[in-house]
Amino acid sequence: MTLVNFNNRTRSHAPYFNNVFDSLFSEALNKNYTINKVPGVNILESETEYTIELAAPGLEKSDFQINLKKDTLSVWAEKKVADGEVKKNYSRKEFDYLSFARSFTLPESVDAEKISAEYVNGILTIAIGKKVEVKEENKEIKVL
Repeated sequence: MTLVNFNNRTRSHAPYFNNVFDSLFSEALNKNYTINKVPGVNILESETEYTIELAAPGLEKSDFQINLKKDTLSVWAEKKVADGEVKKNYSRKEFDYLSFARSFTLPESVDAEKISAEYVNGILTIAIGKKVEVKEENKEIKVL
């Protein structure tokens, strides 16, 4: 059997083809656990609004930036490290989001004037209001 050195970054075939071993061993082989980390989200929908819950522990309200451009809602966060802050020597750190960016494509039913956000207990909650739909009334008009 011959072993072939295979570099995933220079594949000549379709970029969407995943190597089976990438997903199985990527975490075990990755020494830097903060690479490619983005916080998980929950997206809820009610009759009046959409709600995005983004788990980002250890950040402050001032670390977030939220922007709406056309139909894309973007969330950025960057933790500002204070001068003189004591650096901790972790043997493993999995929930460190020093910086990240997430984008969400919003449906046409969103009212851009009804977007609000709050950060409580490590959860960024973004409420996005829906447009009030005008229901067409069918009415029969009698000719006099």
